[in-house]
Amino acid sequence: MTTPPPPAGGPSGAPAGGPRAVPPKPVHPPRAVREGQQETYVPGDGLLAWLPFRPTIRMRLTLLYGGMFLMAGVVLLLLMYFFVRQALDYVAPPQINFTVVTPGGVSSNFMVNGTQMSSDQLNALLASRHEAASSAALNTLLRKSLTVLVCLAVIAFAAGYAMAGRVLRPLGRITRTARDVASSDLHRRIELDGPDDELKELADTFDDMLDRLDRSFDSQRRFVANASHELRTPLAINRTLLEVQLSDPAASPDLQQLGRTLLATNERSEQLVEGLLLLARSENELTDRRPVELSEVATRALEQTRSEADKREVELRSKLDPAVVAGNGVLLERLALNLLQNAVRYNTPGGWVELATATVPGGGELVVSNTGPVVPGYELEHIFEPFRRIKGADRTRSDKGVGLGLSIVRSVVRAHGGTIEATPRAGGGLTMRVRIPSP
Repeated sequence: MTTPPPPAGGPSGAPAGGPRAVPPKPVHPPRAVREGQQETYVPGDGLLAWLPFRPTIRMRLTLLYGGMFLMAGVVLLLLMYFFVRQALDYVAPPQINFTVVTPGGVSSNFMVNGTQMSSDQLNALLASRHEAASSAALNTLLRKSLTVLVCLAVIAFAAGYAMAGRVLRPLGRITRTARDVASSDLHRRIELDGPDDELKELADTFDDMLDRLDRSFDSQRRFVANASHELRTPLAINRTLLEVQLSDPAASPDLQQLGRTLLATNERSEQLVEGLLLLARSENELTDRRPVELSEVATRALEQTRSEADKREVELRSKLDPAVVAGNGVLLERLALNLLQNAVRYNTPGGWVELATATVPGGGELVVSNTGPVVPGYELEHIFEPFRRIKGADRTRSDKGVGLGLSIVRSVVRAHGGTIEATPRAGGGLTMRVRIPSP
């Protein structure tokens, strides 16, 4: 199996003793939200970080199109206001100088609406009336122009939203294909039609990358299949020869002791090969998922671990409530078995291991808690890595596995789209909490 799970601490940079998912689940943006779940948006950096919702590219393009139109409209309105005001100044009434000849002589006054005015008074009256009429006309022009500008801005934002959606439609197709590929469907291709622009170049580049990935994964699957046969066969032959030799009553005690040592070494090599092959098969996300009852998986794992627990004087406890998840039953059984064996083997005589299953929002939960030695907290982040041992662990003993148990657990959890969290217990031991999404 793997190294004993340290009971304290957390990943690098996390305070010791604080619960945290170890290792963190890889992020695959953009990720579709499952039905019945809500996506929580965490604002990031940038000009739109203050928004309470996720600012998509379509929204940004809409704001860009509408904002540019609005700015252009405001500039045009100011220029038009300036030019109209200038034109009204050009049509100002001219200065009038007059004299009136009366029987009594020459006078510079003139009667306007029963009021006697001089030339200067008449010119001032005409100028004030022209100014009032110009101001009223400019105010009317400004008010109506602003109304039209607001209406056109609304239309511009709506048209910009529609145009952005049409422009980004190929990008949505690329995103959907990428999500399908993330589910290990490497045979999907975008095959984008249309003009030879940047989006088509991106889609073609993505298709080329998928071709290379598809060939690489096919090569990996063929290698795993060939290695499964080529590595198991000689080990099985060696085991048979050693068992035949050990069954010979004429063999000397030294030869029998050597045979038992070689048989234990051969058994360790078989476990290592099986673990590596299972680790390679469980790296990819599952495409065929079926409803699996976690309590049944946990029961089978408990039955397989009970004899070893009795041998090591470790008490097994269980609290199994129904919990249906979506996944592969064989892999989930191996996950529960690895966690139980790891908890039993890295325990103390007279200790205990508790296995519990329950239904949680969005899926099912499998929890394995155990007693055990206290290990430095900074080692907690390494327990999921292959062949990693904590400081001071015995690297020569083979009864505690080959160092792949929790690495396989992590791969199975990732393949099911779940999470795994390691939390230290007070006094020693760990609580391993696995959550798998529901169907």
